[in-house]
Amino acid sequence: MLKSMTGYGKSNFSSEEKSFTIEIKTLNSKQLDANIRIPALFREKENEIRDILFTHFGRGKIECTVTAEKNNATIPAIDTALFQAYYQELTSLSEKVGNSVASDIFCQVLSLPDVFVIPKEELSEKLWNDMRDALLKVCNEANAFRMEEGKFLSQELKKRVLLITTMVDEITPFEENRLVVVRKKIENQLETLQLPDKYDVNRLEQELIYYLEKLDITEEKVRLGKHCSYFIETMEKEEAVGRKLAFITQEIGREINTIGSKCNDFNIQQIVVKIKDEVEKIKEQLANVL
Repeated sequence: MLKSMTGYGKSNFSSEEKSFTIEIKTLNSKQLDANIRIPALFREKENEIRDILFTHFGRGKIECTVTAEKNNATIPAIDTALFQAYYQELTSLSEKVGNSVASDIFCQVLSLPDVFVIPKEELSEKLWNDMRDALLKVCNEANAFRMEEGKFLSQELKKRVLLITTMVDEITPFEENRLVVVRKKIENQLETLQLPDKYDVNRLEQELIYYLEKLDITEEKVRLGKHCSYFIETMEKEEAVGRKLAFITQEIGREINTIGSKCNDFNIQQIVVKIKDEVEKIKEQLANVL
């Protein structure tokens, strides 16, 4: 079953101080690339987070964002010893220089560095376990999204491949008529040259056979049919098959190009152009298949 590289998931978890939200967005990319934005509290776990993402998403561009909101206002502590040291030094210095300007040294000390101390957050084992559980939930949700997108892609791709096989069958009537057209064209040219009785009929037949063998597209049609069948068969497999389907599509395009170069018939050329259009649409869809 096909899986898209486009997915989305979201989950929440919380601690006593904060509420956290995890969002994951995945997009198509030739390689596996993860862009992680997390609060400083979880920075030490970034490698583990990256490993979880790489385990769940085989290919694509991954955007993982963790945001935090405070549940309660954090009241900073005051470093009393540092405050007193600052206050005494500034008071002593003011007296020494004979400062006559009235100034509120108390307020000035409060604005000096490190007087207010913000309690440092520590990542507890419980909070990390909650974070990991929420992350796994979001990964599963994003993968479920990918599966649903993959079902739609599978239907679209199968429809276009079957359409190609139908259009290939439409070539057959025009292909069978080519012998008659080529023979008639050569005979008309001989009559124009006034040589109706001056050529070897057997030799003409040999030349016609040789000419039509060079233009024969039976093998290309058979190979094209097998490629289309293999494409649909490959889509049903469980593993990631995006790259493999892209290779099969290249082979389908190669057979179509050969048919177009050998057909030498306007009606067949028109069908070939339509098939090429379907092949390009398949390539566009495959760009988003895992």
